[in-house]
Amino acid sequence: MTALEGKIAELKQQLFTMAGIVEEMTTNSIKSLVSKDPALAEQVIGPDEDRVNRLEIENEDAAINLMALYQPEASNLRTITMIIKVTNDLERLGDHAVNISEAAQFLIARPAVKPLTDIPKMADHAIGMLKDSLDAFTRNDPELARAVCGRDTVVDDLNRKIKEELSNYMAEDPKTIERALKLMMISLNLERIADLATNIAEDVIYIATGQSIKHGKGLPPSPDPRHPTPIP
Repeated sequence: MTALEGKIAELKQQLFTMAGIVEEMTTNSIKSLVSKDPALAEQVIGPDEDRVNRLEIENEDAAINLMALYQPEASNLRTITMIIKVTNDLERLGDHAVNISEAAQFLIARPAVKPLTDIPKMADHAIGMLKDSLDAFTRNDPELARAVCGRDTVVDDLNRKIKEELSNYMAEDPKTIERALKLMMISLNLERIADLATNIAEDVIYIATGQSIKHGKGLPPSPDPRHPTPIP
């Protein structure tokens, strides 16, 4: 292993630390809502977000220093560039977990609009995508990354279902509007988490193969819109 490869390995380890915190933040943000635990939400909003923001700055600085000192080429340059991008994606994921936690704090103190069923299901899918995209990054596994990209439609379908259902609640009872909008915001943030997990998976494919699949390049055709993806 060269000196540069050793430094890249250290940088990846820092990224994995950040990823672990973000994954836990995302899980805890939903757990705080379901279990009505405001202290858990506060942990996400305060100390956890501070750690993620600090790690983002440290990782970016370290990656830029590597490029300046070693002037890497080919695959090493791709890897360092993608580490910077994944670091930014992880910081944004942390922001979405904070948004969910803030909405949870509001909802915990108020009566439920409806039983929570689809949002936890959506969270399971989104968090599963995030875990697998990070595992694919850890193992440099483009096939697992491709599988993550193919699962985004399930989360999108759940988001549409939740919005339609909550819109009906608001139309029938205007008193639910504020709470229903908070639930819609949680659903939207989960959809964004799935999108960012997909971004990370696309970056893994690029690092491993040099192939960009953004905007549908290199992916199988989308399913017929007349036959939407079934929700498990």
